[in-house]
Amino acid sequence: MTATAAPPHEKRVPGESGTWVFLFGDMLVFGAFFVTFLVERATAPEAFDAARTTLHVGVGVTNTLVLLTSSLLVVLALNAMRVGAAPIATRAVAAAIVCGLAFIALKVFEYISLAAAGHGPGANDFYLYYFILTGLHLFHVCLGLGALSFVLTQTRRTELSPTRTALVEGGACFWHLVDLLWIFLFALLYLVS
Repeated sequence: MTATAAPPHEKRVPGESGTWVFLFGDMLVFGAFFVTFLVERATAPEAFDAARTTLHVGVGVTNTLVLLTSSLLVVLALNAMRVGAAPIATRAVAAAIVCGLAFIALKVFEYISLAAAGHGPGANDFYLYYFILTGLHLFHVCLGLGALSFVLTQTRRTELSPTRTALVEGGACFWHLVDLLWIFLFALLYLVS
């Protein structure tokens, strides 16, 4: 990305404008789910709070740290690509992908342990929302891993066209959205009583 990167003094929005339309639309969908969850929670606060205490907060905290680390690695990778440090960019993106896979493994562990304890989606409304919201987020993690896999293929290039640069930045922005959405989900599902 060295030859096509914007000069340091030039301010611009990363990625393509279509990427941002998609990201904001995605945030609106999740926002609607969050509001719906809060409205339902207000109708049965004791039941929702009792169910919340059965979640694995340690797993939630670990997943939060894993995604924050992965976002930092993606930032480092983009910066390395901009200065032509392809080996650093490759390792950083690969490590971010490993973090995403660790998130999935921890989430699957949590799903299995909740279901084994009788806390599946049919147990009550809290668990229904929990599985819908975290399942939708997990789907986004999988999409994000696809985007990071594309970014990984681009780290080996010596130069990126403006179009490829925008695609790489868009993939990184999507991964940051995945991280941001998890932070809201973690607070909403695991912490708010």
